[in-house]
Amino acid sequence: MEEILQWSASELSVRIHRREVSCVEVMVATLGRIERLNPYFNAIVNLAPAEVLLDQARGRDEELRIGESRGWMHGMPQAIKDLAAVSGFPTTLGSRLLRSSVAQQDCVIAARMKSAGCIVIGKTNTPELGLGSHTFNALFGATRNAWDPSVSAGGSSGGAAVALAQRLLPVADGSDFMGSLRNPAGWNHVFGLRPRQGRVPSGPGNDVWLSQLGTDGPMARTVADLAQLLAIQAGYDARLPLSLANNVDRELITGMLAQDTAALHGLRVGWLGNLDGYLAIEDGILDVCGAALERFESCGALVQPTQLGFDAETLWQSWLAWRRLLVAPRVAALLELPQCGRDRQLVKAEALWEFDHAQSLSATTLFEASQVRTRFYHHLLSLFEQFDVLALPVAQVWPFPLEQRWPTQIGGRAMDTYHRWMEVTIYATLGGLPALSLPAGFHPERAWPMGLQLLGRPQGEAHLLRVAAAYEAMSGSLLSQGPSAAPEAGT
Repeated sequence: MEEILQWSASELSVRIHRREVSCVEVMVATLGRIERLNPYFNAIVNLAPAEVLLDQARGRDEELRIGESRGWMHGMPQAIKDLAAVSGFPTTLGSRLLRSSVAQQDCVIAARMKSAGCIVIGKTNTPELGLGSHTFNALFGATRNAWDPSVSAGGSSGGAAVALAQRLLPVADGSDFMGSLRNPAGWNHVFGLRPRQGRVPSGPGNDVWLSQLGTDGPMARTVADLAQLLAIQAGYDARLPLSLANNVDRELITGMLAQDTAALHGLRVGWLGNLDGYLAIEDGILDVCGAALERFESCGALVQPTQLGFDAETLWQSWLAWRRLLVAPRVAALLELPQCGRDRQLVKAEALWEFDHAQSLSATTLFEASQVRTRFYHHLLSLFEQFDVLALPVAQVWPFPLEQRWPTQIGGRAMDTYHRWMEVTIYATLGGLPALSLPAGFHPERAWPMGLQLLGRPQGEAHLLRVAAAYEAMSGSLLSQGPSAAPEAGT
């Protein structure tokens, strides 16, 4: 029955609706693979009881029998990232302090995916509070990379990316503050899309005005699946006043199924590389991304090396201020929990670092950081007069050993914070741009994937998806490669 799990989510949806395969069969196959592989890869946590899930699958089959469908995800097993609230499931944020914190209502994306027919089977693993692009925490442990279980899966949507790559889920949701959809997608050879801020509303939470650097979004093994999930997740919600309307329609998705390369003809790509040496990047990464760009050129794209044209260190200082502002309240909430007793050792050290540095933030500093973002956004608009998309590596390092917390140096250059090695991801976030991670290739000697991120114009998700679909159409041999299931899995 595991052949079912090799289908794309789009094919799975069609076959479920044609009743060529039952929702029960899909659930049995999914739970069987999870039972066999998840104890080793540790991608899915807080899995619901099998009988409860099978009862839901039987209910979905009965709905189809009488001609009723809930939507594209009807009967699909789905695990939601453990930063997002799903009614009846713990929302732990990867923290020991929240192990028993059961959500009473669904967040926006969970509600929308449920409305489209998915069956929530559990949660996907994430680092504590989603901090750091390495999925490990003291509550559930580390998630292993789908291709090489000895190295990091990335993060913070690492559990989602591994579940996708190992066929534990047909599609996956994630969230992205500092590359958390893009980095794990790149390191696990799947697609990840960070939408423009507001396209996929996050929450609702305690703040609906300032917390706009992070966003939820889709991950998938194919571009059509990515677009289908985005179309379900996206759209305005009155409770979140800065949310946007959905700009991905079914006609676009249907068109991508044609699998042609027309969107690459004449496409102007600005290749930012390592920002003229500003970014420390491990050997081989630029070569792999360059090879991906050569595929673009082979289909008529115009790839031109270009400069960012904005002081990168100024952007980094603006980033630090914004991140501390938005992370500190989450850390403070943990420290104030009765079960914490203000015992700082129960909170991740990197989270405490953010909290402590936030205590000296001033309103002047924050306003200046906002002005930097504003100038940078306007500068990006000038770059998009010359280019249709901007390209960067999705990560500055190859996947690193599972037991390592974070890279302290790259090529002999010291990393002065726990996230400096992820600096390549901040430009889309600060600019409020959509960014899509494409599988670019592999390390020359190891089974380590790497991704290329494409930054699109403001509100340019639909165009990025068209470009990605064209890339997919001419990269079949690369994209058809899948990881092996580790022989130790389940032992």
